[in-house]
Amino acid sequence: MASLEMSRSPPRSRRDLEVRSTRQDKYSVLLPTYNERENLPLIVWLLVKSFSESGINYEIIIIDDGSPDGTRDVAEQLEKIYGSDRILLRPREKKLGLGTAYIHGMKHATGNYIIIMDADLSHHPKFIPEFIRKQKEGNFDIVSGTRYKGNGGVYGWDLKRKIISRGANFLTQILLRPGASDLTGSFRLYRKEVLEKLIEKCVSKGYVFQMEMIVRARQLNYTIGEVPISFVDRVYGESKLGGNEIVSFLRGLLTLFATT
Repeated sequence: MASLEMSRSPPRSRRDLEVRSTRQDKYSVLLPTYNERENLPLIVWLLVKSFSESGINYEIIIIDDGSPDGTRDVAEQLEKIYGSDRILLRPREKKLGLGTAYIHGMKHATGNYIIIMDADLSHHPKFIPEFIRKQKEGNFDIVSGTRYKGNGGVYGWDLKRKIISRGANFLTQILLRPGASDLTGSFRLYRKEVLEKLIEKCVSKGYVFQMEMIVRARQLNYTIGEVPISFVDRVYGESKLGGNEIVSFLRGLLTLFATT
């Protein structure tokens, strides 16, 4: 009897089980790009470093929408450097919208979890292991990075941009009551099947898309966890947020308010 008891494996801690589970998972990062020639090598290097140090199985899918600055050429070089099993370039001929970029990327994703983020260095990959830990702890369907909770914040924006962002988030909270603190952010982790279902339900194409994803998730009773993040304004290139995007956001917000 004693020898039988000695041969039994010791009980595993919750963290041991989480680590074991993570090793069985694969994470597909979707990186939509448009004119990100300078930023792309840096964000890919940071992603590879973060995943490698954490022992996480991953792939990075670059969806370039016909960038005129040579982003596609850079992506092709990165594919050669890191290998086509880690970097997958899946370009499109022209800019067709964020939502359709994710749909296109998911067709090629082999991971059971999907990470979406910006390629302009606004989102630091160092937060991804925290996303994964949060997801495992709460068994969440979605984990969203938040700039408006805990020690999250925004750096490098002028006052006007901060007011626009805060105002958009405030209006959204009042009108939609989504149960998440940052609806306009685009740094998230999804179960693949959850993201597929949400995209089927969403009709928005531009910046409103991220907001609609959370609203639809609430409707479908998906669970959402949040991780405070530091959002840093892009290092190279110009912001793609302009007057047209702001008008589109307001229209989309009112549409969601009227239909949800």
